[in-house]
Amino acid sequence: MKTRFLIILFFCTSLFQASAQCAMCRAVLETAEGQSAAEGINDGIVYLMAIPYVLVAGMGYFVYRKYRTLKKEG
Repeated sequence: MKTRFLIILFFCTSLFQASAQCAMCRAVLETAEGQSAAEGINDGIVYLMAIPYVLVAGMGYFVYRKYRTLKKEG
């Protein structure tokens, strides 16, 4: 019951939109000449976002392959 409540509470609080940015990043992006700094920060965000997906996909592939080989043997 407690776990269910915590899960529901987590999903309810995760629905709120948060607009957060560190003061240093915001200052650099607002005062930068051109868009090179903004592009660099955006590329960094995409890189950091992609790593967990790649790791989960790789783990899923290895689990699938292991399951498939066990199924063939059994």
